[in-house]
Amino acid sequence: MHKYITLFFLVTFFLSSCTGNKDTGGIIKHNRMISLLTEFHMLDGRMYSFDTAPDSLYKYGNDRYLALFKKYHTDSAQFRKSYKYYTTQPIELQAIYVQVMKNLKEKTDSIGKLEHKNGLPPK
Repeated sequence: MHKYITLFFLVTFFLSSCTGNKDTGGIIKHNRMISLLTEFHMLDGRMYSFDTAPDSLYKYGNDRYLALFKKYHTDSAQFRKSYKYYTTQPIELQAIYVQVMKNLKEKTDSIGKLEHKNGLPPK
């Protein structure tokens, strides 16, 4: 009987230790990360599409990124931690970026439709 109790606790301990040490506390959820990354890359595109000096990008861009993080109730530390976590989950990160690319394409297409509707030449 003692042998079975010991075996039970050893198996229980082994199985509980096999769950890994993934600390997902403070990680931005999948859907919110998709929205945040979509807007983050749109902001990147806006910032680098203008021919400005790097110090101006830092001076004015920093506030825009902070406003974006505030909109999503997060900060740069949590964003970095979440992004680092998702890089350890390549299949999930790929799924996130597939959706981000779809979102960006939809936004680009809608801008193109508006330009066409208003008679502006395509870029």
